[in-house]
Amino acid sequence: MTSSYTPAVPPPHPVPAPVPGQPAAPSSETAAPPAPKRPGRDRYLDLLRAVALVRVVVFHIFGWAWLTVVFPSMGVMFALAGSLMARSLDRPAPAVVRARLRRLLPPMWAFAAVVVPVMFALGWKPLKEEGIWWFIKLGCYLLPVGAPPYPWESGSEGGFLEVSWADQAVGPLWYIRAYLWFVLASPLLLKAFRRMPWPTLLAPLGLTAVFGTGLVTVPGETGEGLVDFAVFGSCWILGFAHHDGLLKKVPRYLAVSLAAFVMAFGLWWASAHLTEEGWNLDEIPLAQATWSLGFCVILLQYAPSWQQFPGRLARLDSVITLANNRAVTIYLWHNVLIMATSPLIDQLWTVPWVGDHLGTYISSSYAELMLVLVWPLLALMILAVGWVEDVAARRSPRLWPTGASRRPRNAPASR
Repeated sequence: MTSSYTPAVPPPHPVPAPVPGQPAAPSSETAAPPAPKRPGRDRYLDLLRAVALVRVVVFHIFGWAWLTVVFPSMGVMFALAGSLMARSLDRPAPAVVRARLRRLLPPMWAFAAVVVPVMFALGWKPLKEEGIWWFIKLGCYLLPVGAPPYPWESGSEGGFLEVSWADQAVGPLWYIRAYLWFVLASPLLLKAFRRMPWPTLLAPLGLTAVFGTGLVTVPGETGEGLVDFAVFGSCWILGFAHHDGLLKKVPRYLAVSLAAFVMAFGLWWASAHLTEEGWNLDEIPLAQATWSLGFCVILLQYAPSWQQFPGRLARLDSVITLANNRAVTIYLWHNVLIMATSPLIDQLWTVPWVGDHLGTYISSSYAELMLVLVWPLLALMILAVGWVEDVAARRSPRLWPTGASRRPRNAPASR
């Protein structure tokens, strides 16, 4: 199906009938009806984003490859971002792109202002290694159109930080780069989608089959960025379909059946291309693209579009609101803080009685202790630098934005 379609728009305002004895209402020729109010946040999408963030943290602690199958977090996050981007593009595109960049870049600059000086302090000498070209690459910490430079090994064995800490700390920046590419491309992608919805939605899968399987190889960081753009492109464009209501026009049984078929193909492809990490779909581009797309289709096909959380979910309202208001901060800093839990746990062996009697338990439960400790560290980081997200969005800085101040006192969080 290649025909264009018109996205769903609210119905026109009815003109009230005249009341005897009162002046008639002005006609549409003399007074335009008030513009419809934009709906509030979709709490179902907020829930998905919070779950995706938690899954990312858990995966980076335990390394369980099956988590990429159970919940493909990155595909979900790109689909949600695509839906919000389509909503924003109801306004002029240049202003929307500038606003997105303004909200994305300052939190990254705050991250780089801490991490990059530590790299230099631990002996990084990029000018000797890469020459003058390094100065140009360093600009990716300011505008992440490519992969920013960092030392593969930093510090020394037995130091406070492990020698691969820079690689792990900068690792999440690939998402910022991919997000930036999608933001810059979204005005054209959205026009193409509304003109030819299904070819535009499926085209990234074709690109993944070409560039993500080795059929055509683009060397260097450009190739890596192109593969990421292709792998998650269909999820991003699926967000357009969710916003425009096109997904709801497809019968649910048909959408779910097709999604299941695409997901089955993804698992089949993964089974024949397993890496050293097993079923880690992050390392199998075509499997990641197809599984994530089918998974997101089902999630969005059944989306209830909550304005408030129902039932017991209302108890998590503050936590989910905080995670969404500080999503960039959590994502950027979580790897650094996961590494910071190790020296804290190691101090337990120096505590009298604890090291002698609980040493075996500490060793066998090391990852679980990391999971327990990383959340208070993330809370401290939110307090320390999370306000940068508010400044970037031109809001008043908030230390702990749970949304509680917006709810009336003694009012229930949901119906």
